[in-house]
Amino acid sequence: MSKLLEQILKFGVVGVIAFAVDYGVLMFLSQVMGVDPVIAAAISFSISVVVNYLASMRYVFSHREDMSATREFTLFVILSLVGLGINELIMWAGTRLLGTSGLAVTAVKICATTVVMIWNFVSRKMWLDGGDATSK
Repeated sequence: MSKLLEQILKFGVVGVIAFAVDYGVLMFLSQVMGVDPVIAAAISFSISVVVNYLASMRYVFSHREDMSATREFTLFVILSLVGLGINELIMWAGTRLLGTSGLAVTAVKICATTVVMIWNFVSRKMWLDGGDATSK
């Protein structure tokens, strides 16, 4: 159980970094540049996926011996696209309900991030993790 807890904590640290990138780009695009928050969320989420992949596969999950790096990245992207869909649905519904002020976008993004974070950990643990990641 302690190995799983350590992995969850590492995932949390990586997630905070990826969230900072995601949120920073989202707020810059939506609040400074005037881009629709749903479009801005798709762009910021996509950028954070790259950061998340690099950090997750380096520090959180171990490489599966039965999977090539290309297949691993492809699966990571597919799982992330599902996460993007969840993120976009929540951002769309939340901004329609609460509006597009900085506070509203922040509140909706926190909700979306929480749901997507759970999806990301569970799906990556099931389909990408090669086993003992605590040796990293």
